[in-house]
Amino acid sequence: MPQLPHRTILCITSYEKGQAFMREAKRQGSDVYLLTVERLRDADWPRDQLDEVFYMPSLFHEQDMIYAVSYVARTRPLDRIVALDDYDVEMAAALREHLRIPGMGDTTARYFRDKLAMRVRARDRGIRVPDFVHVLNYDKIRDFMWRVPAPWVLKPRSEASSLGIKKINSPDEFWPAIDILGDRQSYYVLEQYVPGNVYHVDSIVAEKEVVFAEVHGYAKPPFDVMHGGGVFVTRTLPREAEEAQALRRLNQQLLEALGFVRGVTHAEFIKGQEDGQFYFLECAARVGGANIAELVETSTGLNLWAEWAKIEICGEDVPYELPASRRSDYGGLIISLAKQEWPDLSTYTDPEIAWRMKRLNHAGLIVRSDSPQRVQDLLDSYLPRFYNDFHATLPAPDKPSN
Repeated sequence: MPQLPHRTILCITSYEKGQAFMREAKRQGSDVYLLTVERLRDADWPRDQLDEVFYMPSLFHEQDMIYAVSYVARTRPLDRIVALDDYDVEMAAALREHLRIPGMGDTTARYFRDKLAMRVRARDRGIRVPDFVHVLNYDKIRDFMWRVPAPWVLKPRSEASSLGIKKINSPDEFWPAIDILGDRQSYYVLEQYVPGNVYHVDSIVAEKEVVFAEVHGYAKPPFDVMHGGGVFVTRTLPREAEEAQALRRLNQQLLEALGFVRGVTHAEFIKGQEDGQFYFLECAARVGGANIAELVETSTGLNLWAEWAKIEICGEDVPYELPASRRSDYGGLIISLAKQEWPDLSTYTDPEIAWRMKRLNHAGLIVRSDSPQRVQDLLDSYLPRFYNDFHATLPAPDKPSN
């Protein structure tokens, strides 16, 4: 890759993540600032790679953020504002709009945060989505419940992952649920529940071109894991398989429809159990959570955070060049909340184990092999062992902390 231009980058994040992005941006010669929340003052940030760190009580109050970032910009000419967490995508867009900094603006950001906006856009561009209705007009909602058999899924429009989602089994269940929401009802969407296998496509996009896309399949939908308890498992699909190729094509169509220009994305699709068709579920303008970045790096050698940093620095001025990656290896990830403070994984000794999680009250492994069947066999053998050795549950949170 040619010498990248010097940029001044402000990273904003409400959660502890994105360290590899900051390190790579600094390695490429940029000035890197971090804006985060007070409760993360002592987090493990790469402080030796950061030119300055700023703290605020919350990153969710737009006027306060505009004042704070505008004050920073008086003495530091900002070239890029990058949201490292899903919850900060809209705020970063608002800041770019106010400061007239290149990057995703308010309208496009909506397509990657607002579950109603992304569904309407995808459907209007010919992409299949589960049937849905905005929780707004009661006559339209009644018509939806009459047309579409229960169960349904009540989803907040702007949460991340499966937070705040509720399964609804009847109209008698639905009306009390939205009564509780009061004036927040219009911030929700009611969607057809489509049973089936869930997949995720993790992409690198440079100037609207998807230059890298890795397709994975969850063993169990994330909604079921978060709300029903369970062990999180995902693995690389055989790259030449018909499913993987179809999902790559659908992912390209989706990102074109949503107007994504540059960066990384994490998109989820479901294959309907009844009709065998793929349906779009949601797409985020960020690196996938739950250590998916580590899975991708283990199986391909590409660090999504680092490549994202290079793309932000390149912008429109310098062509981004995707590094060579391994396409012969496959990876599998298994993670569980653990009843032990520091789980002992020493009895897991297979040579394919390439990564071990080191996190309080969590157990996790990544395996790598040139055989996707070997990866699947290992995950299948680990799943009952994880339940027996480590598994613990907590109630799913209704909203994020900040």
